[in-house]
Amino acid sequence: MRPSWNDLALFAAVARTGTLAKAAAATGASVPTLSRRMTALEAGLGRKLFHHGARGYQLTEAGRALHDRARRMEDAAAEVDAWVTASDGPARVRITAGTWTAQALANDIGRYWDRGDAWIPEFVHCDLDLDIARREVDVGVRNRRPEQPWLAGRRTARVRYAVYGLDGVEGWIGSTFDSGQTPSGRWISERHGDAIVTATNDPRWAYAFAKAGVGKVVLPMFVGEGSDLPRRSDPIAELEHDEWLVSHHEARHEPPIRAALDALAGYLEGRLEG
Repeated sequence: MRPSWNDLALFAAVARTGTLAKAAAATGASVPTLSRRMTALEAGLGRKLFHHGARGYQLTEAGRALHDRARRMEDAAAEVDAWVTASDGPARVRITAGTWTAQALANDIGRYWDRGDAWIPEFVHCDLDLDIARREVDVGVRNRRPEQPWLAGRRTARVRYAVYGLDGVEGWIGSTFDSGQTPSGRWISERHGDAIVTATNDPRWAYAFAKAGVGKVVLPMFVGEGSDLPRRSDPIAELEHDEWLVSHHEARHEPPIRAALDALAGYLEGRLEG
């Protein structure tokens, strides 16, 4: 069977993210649909593409070979997308960030962007690092300096974390196995694993659980200090990190992306912890 372009795109999303849940968020397809399509793709090709287990969908050797070819298809699609967005009007600049920074950027959009600007933000939420080199996104807000020579980085701020929860609540809210394992999630698991009372794969739901008194959570202080949850600890030194704006070293000179980088840097550098 010759696979369809759409099935290859869905396969690439599952291969890239490693879980059906994250691929569903990236593509808009439901988890059952993705599961059914991947099973049908394997049957049609007569090859096993994934190992299924606690770590999600891991590529087999055949899966890696197909993914290498599907990536070239994605590159071509990205070129077409760039051509389309280069038409008259504001240029879309695709931005990705972790959950809390993405939410802050969306909530505070008026602090760094105006309708008259020559660019318009397009948010792509994913806890994994989307590929800037292949222009899956144009700008990434990352928790470390970029190491690849084709990426450029600009330090914006120091991000600190602390424990938050209602007074008297001693249990913890952890991360489910299918979620991207963040440093704060690992910190809770390693130090308070025996006291975890429930878990979720979305930190916003963990925050809602904490507000309901289910357990304590670790939050970046720019979120926690502005919330109605009491802080239950000093800043956690092990979790502090620099925040970086990352872009392709050549694309950063394109006027819309340069304008976006400058605007985002101004916002992030001036963001307070409460």
